[in-house]
Amino acid sequence: MESTARDNDASPILAELQSLKDSKSVIEHKISVLESQLREIDLRNEIVSNGGSCPPISTLNSNPANGLLSPDMIHRYSRHLLLPSFGVEGQANLLKSSILVVGAGGLGSPALLYLAASGVGRLGIVDHDLVELNNMHRQVIHTEAYIGQPKVKSAAAACHQINSTIQIVEHQEALRTSNAIEILSQYDIIVDATDNAPSRYMISDCCVVLGKPLVSGAALGLEGQLTVYNYNGGPCYRCLFPTPPPTTACQRCADSGVLGVVPGIIGCLQALEAIKIASAVGEPLSGRMLLLDALSARIRIVKIRGRSLQCEACGENTTFTQQYFRDFDYEKFMQTPLSVSSLKLNLLPPESRISSMEYSKIVRDDEPHVLVDVRPAHHFDIVSLPKSLNIPLSNLEARMLEISSALKKVEEENVGVSSVQLYVVCRRGNDSQMAVQYLQKMGFDSAKDIVGGLESWAKDVDPNFPSY
Repeated sequence: MESTARDNDASPILAELQSLKDSKSVIEHKISVLESQLREIDLRNEIVSNGGSCPPISTLNSNPANGLLSPDMIHRYSRHLLLPSFGVEGQANLLKSSILVVGAGGLGSPALLYLAASGVGRLGIVDHDLVELNNMHRQVIHTEAYIGQPKVKSAAAACHQINSTIQIVEHQEALRTSNAIEILSQYDIIVDATDNAPSRYMISDCCVVLGKPLVSGAALGLEGQLTVYNYNGGPCYRCLFPTPPPTTACQRCADSGVLGVVPGIIGCLQALEAIKIASAVGEPLSGRMLLLDALSARIRIVKIRGRSLQCEACGENTTFTQQYFRDFDYEKFMQTPLSVSSLKLNLLPPESRISSMEYSKIVRDDEPHVLVDVRPAHHFDIVSLPKSLNIPLSNLEARMLEISSALKKVEEENVGVSSVQLYVVCRRGNDSQMAVQYLQKMGFDSAKDIVGGLESWAKDVDPNFPSY
Protein backbone atom coordinates (compact mmCIF):
# COMPACT_ATOMS: atom_id res chain seq x y z
CA MET A 1 0.00 0.00 0.00
CA GLU A 2 2.82 2.40 0.90
CA SER A 3 4.54 1.70 -2.42
CA THR A 4 1.32 2.40 -4.31
CA ALA A 5 0.81 5.67 -2.45
CA ARG A 6 4.37 6.76 -3.25
CA ASP A 7 3.83 5.91 -6.92
CA ASN A 8 0.64 7.96 -6.97
CA ASP A 9 2.43 10.93 -5.38
CA ALA A 10 5.36 10.67 -7.81
CA SER A 11 3.29 10.31 -10.98
CA PRO A 12 2.47 14.01 -11.52
CA ILE A 13 6.06 14.98 -10.73
CA LEU A 14 7.44 12.45 -13.22
CA ALA A 15 4.93 13.57 -15.84
CA GLU A 16 5.84 17.24 -15.40
CA LEU A 17 9.56 16.39 -15.46
CA GLN A 18 9.17 14.49 -18.73
CA SER A 19 7.13 17.35 -20.18
CA LEU A 20 9.87 19.84 -19.28
CA LYS A 21 12.55 17.57 -20.80
CA ASP A 22 10.53 17.32 -24.02
CA SER A 23 10.10 21.11 -24.11
CA LYS A 24 13.82 21.60 -23.50
CA SER A 25 14.69 19.30 -26.43
CA VAL A 26 12.31 21.16 -28.74
CA ILE A 27 13.70 24.55 -27.65
CA GLU A 28 17.32 23.42 -28.12
CA HIS A 29 16.50 22.22 -31.63
CA LYS A 30 14.77 25.50 -32.50
CA ILE A 31 17.74 27.49 -31.16
CA SER A 32 20.13 25.48 -33.36
CA VAL A 33 17.96 26.02 -36.44
CA LEU A 34 17.58 29.76 -35.80
CA GLU A 35 21.32 30.18 -35.19
CA SER A 36 22.01 28.41 -38.50
CA GLN A 37 19.52 30.67 -40.32
CA LEU A 38 21.06 33.78 -38.73
CA ARG A 39 24.54 32.79 -39.86
CA GLU A 40 23.27 32.24 -43.41
CA ILE A 41 21.68 35.73 -43.39
CA ASP A 42 24.91 37.29 -42.11
CA LEU A 43 26.90 35.50 -44.83
CA ARG A 44 24.48 36.63 -47.56
CA ASN A 45 24.60 40.24 -46.30
CA GLU A 46 28.39 40.08 -46.29
CA ILE A 47 28.38 38.84 -49.90
CA VAL A 48 25.93 41.57 -51.00
CA SER A 49 28.04 44.28 -49.36
CA ASN A 50 31.01 43.07 -51.43
CA GLY A 51 29.23 43.41 -54.77
CA GLY A 52 27.85 39.88 -54.89
CA SER A 53 31.13 38.08 -54.20
CA CYS A 54 32.63 36.59 -51.07
CA PRO A 55 34.77 39.02 -49.06
CA PRO A 56 38.43 39.11 -50.04
CA ILE A 57 40.75 37.06 -47.87
CA SER A 58 44.13 38.71 -47.78
CA THR A 59 45.75 35.90 -45.87
CA LEU A 60 45.33 33.44 -48.76
CA ASN A 61 46.66 33.30 -52.29
CA SER A 62 44.56 33.74 -55.44
CA ASN A 63 43.37 30.12 -55.74
CA PRO A 64 39.67 30.25 -56.79
CA ALA A 65 38.82 27.80 -54.00
CA ASN A 66 39.66 30.52 -51.47
CA GLY A 67 36.53 32.42 -52.43
CA LEU A 68 34.43 29.76 -50.74
CA LEU A 69 35.97 30.28 -47.31
CA SER A 70 34.80 33.09 -45.07
CA PRO A 71 36.91 34.20 -42.08
CA ASP A 72 34.66 32.14 -39.78
CA MET A 73 35.17 29.09 -41.96
CA ILE A 74 38.94 29.56 -41.97
CA HIS A 75 38.90 29.68 -38.19
CA ARG A 76 36.51 26.75 -37.80
CA TYR A 77 38.30 24.41 -40.22
CA SER A 78 41.84 25.70 -39.63
CA ARG A 79 43.17 22.27 -38.58
CA HIS A 80 41.97 20.86 -41.90
CA LEU A 81 43.50 23.75 -43.82
CA LEU A 82 46.86 23.21 -42.13
CA LEU A 83 47.13 19.71 -43.60
CA PRO A 84 49.23 19.95 -46.80
CA SER A 85 47.41 16.97 -48.32
CA PHE A 86 43.95 18.41 -47.55
CA GLY A 87 44.20 22.19 -47.38
CA VAL A 88 41.88 24.77 -48.91
CA GLU A 89 40.91 22.70 -51.93
CA GLY A 90 39.92 19.66 -49.86
CA GLN A 91 37.81 21.78 -47.51
CA ALA A 92 36.21 23.68 -50.39
CA ASN A 93 35.23 20.38 -52.02
CA LEU A 94 33.77 19.20 -48.73
CA LEU A 95 31.72 22.38 -48.33
CA LYS A 96 30.25 21.88 -51.80
CA SER A 97 29.38 18.20 -51.22
CA SER A 98 26.18 16.53 -50.10
CA ILE A 99 26.14 13.25 -48.16
CA LEU A 100 23.22 11.07 -47.08
CA VAL A 101 23.48 8.79 -44.04
CA VAL A 102 20.89 6.02 -44.02
CA GLY A 103 20.32 5.12 -40.38
CA ALA A 104 20.92 7.17 -37.24
CA GLY A 105 21.88 4.22 -35.06
CA GLY A 106 25.17 2.75 -33.88
CA LEU A 107 26.99 3.32 -37.18
CA GLY A 108 25.19 6.47 -38.22
CA SER A 109 25.72 8.27 -34.91
CA PRO A 110 29.51 8.81 -35.13
CA ALA A 111 29.39 9.13 -38.92
CA LEU A 112 26.85 11.97 -38.70
CA LEU A 113 28.70 13.79 -35.92
CA TYR A 114 32.03 13.78 -37.75
CA LEU A 115 30.53 14.61 -41.14
CA ALA A 116 28.70 17.58 -39.59
CA ALA A 117 31.81 18.73 -37.76
CA SER A 118 33.99 18.39 -40.87
CA GLY A 119 31.91 20.84 -42.89
CA VAL A 120 29.87 18.78 -45.34
CA GLY A 121 27.72 21.33 -47.15
CA ARG A 122 24.47 19.39 -47.00
CA LEU A 123 23.95 16.40 -44.71
CA GLY A 124 20.88 14.18 -45.03
CA ILE A 125 19.57 11.76 -42.39
CA VAL A 126 17.14 8.90 -43.09
CA ASP A 127 15.54 7.04 -40.19
CA HIS A 128 12.00 6.18 -39.13
CA ASP A 129 12.76 4.86 -35.64
CA LEU A 130 12.44 6.39 -32.17
CA VAL A 131 15.18 6.83 -29.55
CA GLU A 132 15.12 4.10 -26.87
CA LEU A 133 17.01 3.59 -23.63
CA ASN A 134 18.80 0.51 -24.99
CA ASN A 135 20.23 2.68 -27.81
CA MET A 136 22.32 4.77 -25.42
CA HIS A 137 25.34 2.48 -25.09
CA ARG A 138 26.25 2.76 -28.76
CA GLN A 139 24.15 5.46 -30.46
CA VAL A 140 26.12 8.35 -29.03
CA ILE A 141 24.40 11.06 -31.08
CA HIS A 142 21.26 10.68 -28.93
CA THR A 143 20.71 11.69 -25.30
CA GLU A 144 18.25 10.54 -22.65
CA ALA A 145 16.26 13.74 -23.16
CA TYR A 146 15.24 12.47 -26.61
CA ILE A 147 13.97 9.02 -25.54
CA GLY A 148 10.66 8.39 -27.29
CA GLN A 149 11.32 11.03 -29.95
CA PRO A 150 12.32 10.45 -33.60
CA LYS A 151 15.99 9.62 -34.12
CA VAL A 152 16.09 11.99 -37.09
CA LYS A 153 15.10 14.93 -34.87
CA SER A 154 17.61 13.98 -32.18
CA ALA A 155 20.44 13.47 -34.68
CA ALA A 156 19.71 16.71 -36.53
CA ALA A 157 19.72 18.69 -33.28
CA ALA A 158 23.09 17.18 -32.27
CA CYS A 159 24.60 17.94 -35.68
CA HIS A 160 23.33 21.54 -35.57
CA GLN A 161 24.82 22.00 -32.10
CA ILE A 162 28.22 20.95 -33.45
CA ASN A 163 28.01 22.93 -36.68
CA SER A 164 25.19 25.43 -37.18
CA THR A 165 26.60 26.55 -40.56
CA ILE A 166 25.75 23.42 -42.55
CA GLN A 167 22.41 22.35 -43.96
CA ILE A 168 20.76 19.34 -42.31
CA VAL A 169 17.94 17.59 -44.19
CA GLU A 170 15.66 15.28 -42.18
CA HIS A 171 13.99 12.29 -43.86
CA GLN A 172 11.81 10.85 -41.11
CA GLU A 173 10.65 7.79 -42.99
CA ALA A 174 11.62 4.22 -43.71
CA LEU A 175 13.68 3.80 -46.88
CA ARG A 176 11.73 1.76 -49.42
CA THR A 177 11.92 1.11 -53.18
CA SER A 178 9.06 3.59 -53.50
CA ASN A 179 11.08 6.53 -52.12
CA ALA A 180 14.75 5.50 -52.34
CA ILE A 181 15.45 6.93 -55.80
CA GLU A 182 13.82 10.25 -54.93
CA ILE A 183 15.83 10.58 -51.70
CA LEU A 184 19.23 9.21 -52.79
CA SER A 185 19.25 11.21 -56.03
CA GLN A 186 19.53 14.43 -53.98
CA TYR A 187 23.01 13.55 -52.66
CA ASP A 188 26.54 13.01 -54.01
CA ILE A 189 27.58 10.21 -51.64
CA ILE A 190 25.56 7.61 -49.72
CA VAL A 191 26.56 6.11 -46.35
CA ASP A 192 24.82 2.82 -45.51
CA ALA A 193 24.52 2.68 -41.71
CA THR A 194 21.70 0.12 -41.60
CA ASP A 195 21.77 -3.25 -39.87
CA ASN A 196 19.83 -5.62 -42.12
CA ALA A 197 20.69 -7.45 -45.34
CA PRO A 198 17.60 -6.51 -47.42
CA SER A 199 18.40 -2.81 -46.92
CA ARG A 200 22.01 -3.38 -47.97
CA TYR A 201 20.93 -4.90 -51.29
CA MET A 202 18.31 -2.20 -51.84
CA ILE A 203 20.65 0.72 -51.08
CA SER A 204 23.47 -0.73 -53.19
CA ASP A 205 21.16 -1.38 -56.15
CA CYS A 206 19.77 2.14 -55.91
CA CYS A 207 23.29 3.59 -55.87
CA VAL A 208 24.16 1.59 -58.99
CA VAL A 209 21.06 2.83 -60.81
CA LEU A 210 21.84 6.43 -59.81
CA GLY A 211 25.63 6.19 -60.20
CA LYS A 212 26.35 7.10 -56.58
CA PRO A 213 29.35 5.91 -54.52
CA LEU A 214 28.32 3.92 -51.44
CA VAL A 215 30.22 3.74 -48.14
CA SER A 216 29.07 0.53 -46.47
CA GLY A 217 29.78 -0.53 -42.90
CA ALA A 218 28.64 -3.29 -40.57
CA ALA A 219 29.20 -4.13 -36.91
CA LEU A 220 28.08 -7.11 -34.85
CA GLY A 221 29.31 -8.46 -31.55
CA LEU A 222 33.02 -7.68 -31.40
CA GLU A 223 33.64 -7.44 -35.14
CA GLY A 224 33.14 -4.88 -37.88
CA GLN A 225 33.77 -4.37 -41.57
CA LEU A 226 33.91 -1.49 -44.02
CA THR A 227 34.23 -0.97 -47.77
CA VAL A 228 33.24 1.39 -50.59
CA TYR A 229 30.99 0.14 -53.39
CA ASN A 230 30.23 1.46 -56.88
CA TYR A 231 33.18 3.87 -56.96
CA ASN A 232 35.42 4.44 -60.00
CA GLY A 233 34.53 1.13 -61.64
CA GLY A 234 34.70 -0.82 -58.40
CA PRO A 235 32.30 -3.62 -57.41
CA CYS A 236 28.82 -3.19 -55.98
CA TYR A 237 27.32 -5.22 -53.15
CA ARG A 238 25.79 -7.75 -55.56
CA CYS A 239 29.18 -8.35 -57.19
CA LEU A 240 30.36 -9.82 -53.89
CA PHE A 241 27.07 -11.40 -52.83
CA PRO A 242 25.05 -12.30 -55.96
CA THR A 243 22.78 -14.58 -53.94
CA PRO A 244 21.52 -13.68 -50.46
CA PRO A 245 22.80 -15.58 -47.42
CA PRO A 246 20.39 -17.89 -45.55
CA THR A 247 18.04 -16.11 -43.15
CA THR A 248 19.72 -17.84 -40.19
CA ALA A 249 23.04 -16.19 -41.10
CA CYS A 250 21.59 -12.66 -41.02
CA GLN A 251 22.11 -11.68 -37.42
CA ARG A 252 21.24 -8.32 -35.88
CA CYS A 253 22.56 -6.44 -32.86
CA ALA A 254 19.15 -6.73 -31.19
CA ASP A 255 19.50 -10.53 -31.29
CA SER A 256 23.23 -11.17 -30.95
CA GLY A 257 24.45 -8.04 -29.15
CA VAL A 258 27.27 -5.62 -29.92
CA LEU A 259 29.93 -3.88 -27.86
CA GLY A 260 29.02 -0.20 -28.16
CA VAL A 261 32.45 1.03 -29.21
CA VAL A 262 32.62 -1.35 -32.22
CA PRO A 263 29.97 0.41 -34.37
CA GLY A 264 31.54 3.64 -33.08
CA ILE A 265 34.85 2.72 -34.69
CA ILE A 266 33.28 1.57 -37.95
CA GLY A 267 31.01 4.62 -38.08
CA CYS A 268 34.00 6.95 -37.70
CA LEU A 269 35.76 5.10 -40.51
CA GLN A 270 32.64 5.45 -42.68
CA ALA A 271 32.82 9.20 -42.13
CA LEU A 272 36.50 9.10 -43.12
CA GLU A 273 35.77 7.27 -46.39
CA ALA A 274 32.94 9.66 -47.24
CA ILE A 275 35.20 12.66 -46.54
CA LYS A 276 37.94 11.19 -48.74
CA ILE A 277 35.50 10.79 -51.63
CA ALA A 278 33.89 14.22 -51.14
CA SER A 279 37.19 16.09 -50.79
CA ALA A 280 38.99 14.11 -53.51
CA VAL A 281 41.81 13.55 -51.03
CA GLY A 282 43.20 10.09 -50.36
CA GLU A 283 42.40 6.62 -51.70
CA PRO A 284 38.96 5.26 -50.72
CA LEU A 285 38.47 1.58 -49.84
CA SER A 286 37.13 0.57 -53.24
CA GLY A 287 38.04 -3.03 -54.10
CA ARG A 288 39.30 -3.52 -50.56
CA MET A 289 37.58 -4.31 -47.26
CA LEU A 290 38.61 -3.33 -43.74
CA LEU A 291 38.01 -6.01 -41.10
CA LEU A 292 38.00 -5.15 -37.39
CA ASP A 293 38.48 -7.71 -34.62
CA ALA A 294 37.94 -5.69 -31.46
CA LEU A 295 38.84 -8.50 -29.07
CA SER A 296 42.39 -8.77 -30.43
CA ALA A 297 42.56 -5.07 -31.40
CA ARG A 298 43.41 -6.11 -34.94
CA ILE A 299 42.52 -4.31 -38.18
CA ARG A 300 43.17 -5.99 -41.52
CA ILE A 301 42.69 -4.73 -45.07
CA VAL A 302 41.88 -7.47 -47.56
CA LYS A 303 41.43 -7.32 -51.32
CA ILE A 304 37.91 -8.21 -52.44
CA ARG A 305 36.48 -9.42 -55.73
CA GLY A 306 36.36 -6.78 -58.43
CA ARG A 307 33.33 -5.74 -60.43
CA SER A 308 31.57 -8.74 -61.97
CA LEU A 309 30.64 -8.45 -65.64
CA GLN A 310 27.78 -10.89 -64.90
CA CYS A 311 26.45 -8.86 -61.96
CA GLU A 312 22.66 -8.50 -62.09
CA ALA A 313 22.89 -4.86 -60.97
CA CYS A 314 26.05 -3.44 -62.59
CA GLY A 315 27.11 -6.10 -65.11
CA GLU A 316 27.39 -5.65 -68.88
CA ASN A 317 23.94 -7.10 -69.60
CA THR A 318 22.11 -5.68 -66.61
CA THR A 319 18.40 -4.98 -66.85
CA PHE A 320 18.42 -2.91 -63.68
CA THR A 321 16.62 0.33 -64.46
CA GLN A 322 14.91 2.75 -62.12
CA GLN A 323 11.54 1.14 -62.83
CA TYR A 324 12.97 -2.38 -62.36
CA PHE A 325 14.39 -1.24 -59.03
CA ARG A 326 11.04 0.20 -57.92
CA ASP A 327 9.31 -3.09 -58.73
CA PHE A 328 11.94 -5.35 -57.13
CA ASP A 329 10.71 -7.21 -54.01
CA TYR A 330 13.68 -7.20 -51.60
CA GLU A 331 11.76 -8.85 -48.77
CA LYS A 332 10.86 -11.79 -51.04
CA PHE A 333 14.43 -11.87 -52.42
CA MET A 334 15.88 -12.11 -48.90
CA GLN A 335 12.99 -13.92 -47.21
CA THR A 336 13.47 -11.26 -44.53
CA PRO A 337 11.48 -8.08 -43.81
CA LEU A 338 13.07 -4.69 -44.50
CA SER A 339 11.88 -3.48 -41.10
CA VAL A 340 13.97 -4.16 -38.00
CA SER A 341 11.05 -5.80 -36.19
CA SER A 342 11.78 -9.18 -34.65
CA LEU A 343 10.98 -12.36 -36.52
CA LYS A 344 7.78 -14.07 -35.32
CA LEU A 345 7.62 -17.78 -36.13
CA ASN A 346 4.40 -19.80 -36.08
CA LEU A 347 5.45 -23.45 -36.06
CA LEU A 348 3.03 -25.05 -33.58
CA PRO A 349 -0.71 -25.66 -33.48
CA PRO A 350 -2.68 -23.66 -30.87
CA GLU A 351 -3.03 -26.70 -28.56
CA SER A 352 0.78 -26.80 -28.18
CA ARG A 353 1.03 -23.19 -27.03
CA ILE A 354 -0.08 -21.10 -24.05
CA SER A 355 0.04 -17.36 -23.45
CA SER A 356 2.20 -15.70 -20.82
CA MET A 357 -0.99 -14.76 -18.95
CA GLU A 358 -2.07 -18.41 -18.88
CA TYR A 359 1.32 -19.44 -17.59
CA SER A 360 1.19 -16.77 -14.87
CA LYS A 361 -2.09 -18.35 -13.63
CA ILE A 362 -0.37 -21.75 -13.53
CA VAL A 363 2.36 -20.22 -11.34
CA ARG A 364 -0.18 -18.48 -9.07
CA ASP A 365 -2.19 -21.67 -8.64
CA ASP A 366 1.01 -23.58 -7.87
CA GLU A 367 0.24 -26.24 -10.47
CA PRO A 368 3.00 -28.88 -10.70
CA HIS A 369 5.07 -28.35 -13.82
CA VAL A 370 8.58 -28.01 -15.23
CA LEU A 371 9.72 -24.86 -17.06
CA VAL A 372 12.65 -25.23 -19.46
CA ASP A 373 14.38 -22.04 -20.62
CA VAL A 374 16.12 -22.72 -23.95
CA ARG A 375 18.04 -19.42 -24.21
CA PRO A 376 21.87 -19.45 -24.25
CA ALA A 377 23.46 -19.52 -20.79
CA HIS A 378 24.67 -15.90 -20.97
CA HIS A 379 21.09 -14.81 -21.70
CA PHE A 380 19.87 -16.84 -18.72
CA ASP A 381 22.40 -15.00 -16.52
CA ILE A 382 20.79 -11.67 -17.44
CA VAL A 383 17.32 -12.55 -16.14
CA SER A 384 15.11 -15.62 -15.77
CA LEU A 385 11.79 -16.79 -14.39
CA PRO A 386 11.83 -18.51 -10.97
CA LYS A 387 12.51 -22.26 -10.88
CA SER A 388 13.26 -22.45 -14.60
CA LEU A 389 15.75 -25.02 -15.88
CA ASN A 390 18.25 -23.62 -18.38
CA ILE A 391 18.95 -26.00 -21.27
CA PRO A 392 20.02 -24.03 -24.39
CA LEU A 393 18.36 -25.10 -27.62
CA SER A 394 21.74 -26.11 -29.05
CA ASN A 395 22.24 -28.55 -26.14
CA LEU A 396 18.70 -29.90 -26.01
CA GLU A 397 19.39 -33.24 -27.68
CA ALA A 398 22.32 -34.01 -25.36
CA ARG A 399 20.45 -33.07 -22.18
CA MET A 400 17.13 -34.84 -22.57
CA LEU A 401 17.81 -36.91 -19.48
CA GLU A 402 17.81 -33.74 -17.32
CA ILE A 403 14.29 -32.94 -18.48
CA SER A 404 13.10 -36.48 -17.71
CA SER A 405 14.70 -36.27 -14.27
CA ALA A 406 13.12 -32.87 -13.55
CA LEU A 407 9.66 -34.18 -14.50
CA LYS A 408 10.13 -37.30 -12.37
CA LYS A 409 11.24 -35.21 -9.38
CA VAL A 410 8.13 -33.00 -9.56
CA GLU A 411 5.94 -36.12 -9.84
CA GLU A 412 7.52 -37.55 -6.69
CA GLU A 413 7.01 -34.27 -4.84
CA ASN A 414 3.33 -34.17 -5.85
CA VAL A 415 2.00 -37.66 -5.12
CA GLY A 416 -1.40 -38.20 -6.65
CA VAL A 417 -0.91 -35.80 -9.55
CA SER A 418 -1.84 -37.60 -12.76
CA SER A 419 0.62 -35.75 -15.00
CA VAL A 420 3.21 -33.00 -14.77
CA GLN A 421 3.12 -30.44 -17.57
CA LEU A 422 6.26 -29.38 -19.44
CA TYR A 423 6.54 -25.77 -20.61
CA VAL A 424 9.28 -24.15 -22.70
CA VAL A 425 10.25 -20.49 -22.81
CA CYS A 426 12.80 -18.37 -24.68
CA ARG A 427 13.33 -14.67 -25.30
CA ARG A 428 10.70 -14.04 -28.01
CA GLY A 429 8.90 -17.33 -28.55
CA ASN A 430 10.78 -18.62 -31.60
CA ASP A 431 13.40 -21.00 -30.20
CA SER A 432 10.84 -22.36 -27.74
CA GLN A 433 8.65 -23.51 -30.63
CA MET A 434 11.55 -25.37 -32.23
CA ALA A 435 12.33 -26.94 -28.86
CA VAL A 436 8.73 -28.10 -28.39
CA GLN A 437 8.72 -29.61 -31.88
CA TYR A 438 11.78 -31.65 -30.98
CA LEU A 439 10.52 -32.59 -27.50
CA GLN A 440 7.22 -33.84 -28.87
CA LYS A 441 9.10 -35.86 -31.47
CA MET A 442 11.11 -37.43 -28.64
CA GLY A 443 8.01 -38.48 -26.73
CA PHE A 444 7.26 -35.47 -24.52
CA ASP A 445 3.75 -35.12 -25.92
CA SER A 446 2.57 -32.61 -23.30
CA ALA A 447 5.31 -30.07 -24.05
CA LYS A 448 4.00 -26.56 -24.77
CA ASP A 449 5.71 -23.29 -25.58
CA ILE A 450 4.92 -19.88 -24.06
CA VAL A 451 3.85 -17.52 -26.84
CA GLY A 452 6.07 -14.44 -27.12
CA GLY A 453 8.52 -15.71 -24.52
CA LEU A 454 9.96 -13.46 -21.84
CA GLU A 455 9.18 -10.35 -23.88
CA SER A 456 5.48 -11.23 -23.60
CA TRP A 457 5.91 -11.89 -19.87
CA ALA A 458 7.41 -8.42 -19.37
CA LYS A 459 4.71 -6.80 -21.49
CA ASP A 460 1.57 -8.63 -20.30
CA VAL A 461 2.35 -10.03 -16.84
CA ASP A 462 5.13 -8.21 -15.01
CA PRO A 463 6.03 -4.68 -16.21
CA ASN A 464 9.00 -4.68 -13.80
CA PHE A 465 10.51 -7.76 -15.40
CA PRO A 466 13.68 -6.58 -17.23
CA SER A 467 13.62 -6.62 -21.02
CA TYR A 468 16.78 -6.63 -23.09
